[in-house]
Amino acid sequence: MKKIFIAITISLPIVLLIFLVRIQPMGKPQLSLPECQLKKWNLPVDFTTQQQKTSLRPVLLQRASVTCCQDDPSCLDQVIYEGENSQIADKKALLTAIDRSLGYLQTSGAVAVYQRYPVVGITRDRVFKSLQRFRELLLTTNSSAALHAAIEKEFVFYQSVGKDSQGTVLFTAYYEPMYAASRTPTAEYRYPVYRLPPDLNSWTKPHPPRLELEGADGLQGAKGKLRGLELFWFRDRLEPYQAQIQGSARLQLTDGTQTTIGYAGNIAYDYKSIGRELINDGKLPSTGVTMPMILDYFHKHPQDLNIYIPRDRSFVFFQENHGTPATGSINVPLTAERSIATDKSLMPPGALALIRAAIPFANNANKIEHRTISRFVLDQDAGGAIKGAGRVDYFLGTGTLAGDRAGVTVSNGQLFYLLLKPN
Repeated sequence: MKKIFIAITISLPIVLLIFLVRIQPMGKPQLSLPECQLKKWNLPVDFTTQQQKTSLRPVLLQRASVTCCQDDPSCLDQVIYEGENSQIADKKALLTAIDRSLGYLQTSGAVAVYQRYPVVGITRDRVFKSLQRFRELLLTTNSSAALHAAIEKEFVFYQSVGKDSQGTVLFTAYYEPMYAASRTPTAEYRYPVYRLPPDLNSWTKPHPPRLELEGADGLQGAKGKLRGLELFWFRDRLEPYQAQIQGSARLQLTDGTQTTIGYAGNIAYDYKSIGRELINDGKLPSTGVTMPMILDYFHKHPQDLNIYIPRDRSFVFFQENHGTPATGSINVPLTAERSIATDKSLMPPGALALIRAAIPFANNANKIEHRTISRFVLDQDAGGAIKGAGRVDYFLGTGTLAGDRAGVTVSNGQLFYLLLKPN
């Protein structure tokens, strides 16, 4: 999404050196199901030895596709075809996400990005043809097992080395929130979000941080550089801040209409987690912190908002999108459960990927439970907090349930890109 605390700059550091290491198929070790589910997806042990022999750090490794553990349906994407899972099949949503990536890959912007993309063997043409063939397979196969078999035959996997050079990737999730808002300030609706300043490019650097732009209480923007740039007003101080974190929002306006806002730009500061600040100050425990815990803390201690929000020096500007869905950094609408955000200085934009992670779902009792899943996704977004080969943000859609799920999504998993085998 034009989203989450970042102006997406696709240009790549000249000093970045990335290469691919070919590794042999993993074989079929005899492991118990829990061991297999964990170990099959890791990078082979011999990669560590290979990496020690070179000073360069590869980001993606070409490998054989991952064979499923016996009696382990979680290695298959089981929500594509009708009748395979209690969840509603979403082949149509996956096809839509693919078509959006195919459209992006035909733009001049994609041509320019892939001319600079440093991973040998991953080209715009190969990514495009891989998506076309995968789309054909979706339409001609009738089960997740048949699709998996076709992929093993025709595709190779490029696995992210992750945060530990062993393939471990930290997954979080994001969503499009829904808030009440007003086009005009009132006694009830006081907290604004702002348009992109037309002269932002001429602002002296370092830019004024959040505290200087909007004040500690979030109400002082009209006294400085943001005067006249107000776009919408919110009732709750946390809501415009959360909209900045998510990079978009759907608004229910006081006149009864709905609209959407999306990322338009940001100042030159990286996002700083106020949740981490609460932990550092001993306000929250050092482990297991989720977004609901952070929100609950501030609802109980609203006076602390003026302390902690200003510690995040970053600041995001918005544009009204008039109902257009949340949009990714490659300028295509995001698809719930089928779009991800990664570090676009490292990962191939628009490409087909397979993720494996523990993701929260609402069960029949309307309680949130985590399930290990595999999903085919499209890499269509980026984010200010999504840096390095070991981070993925998973888009969960719009509304309250999506927000509840996103707020408790913290899981280690794996990330693979799927590309057709060379001719």
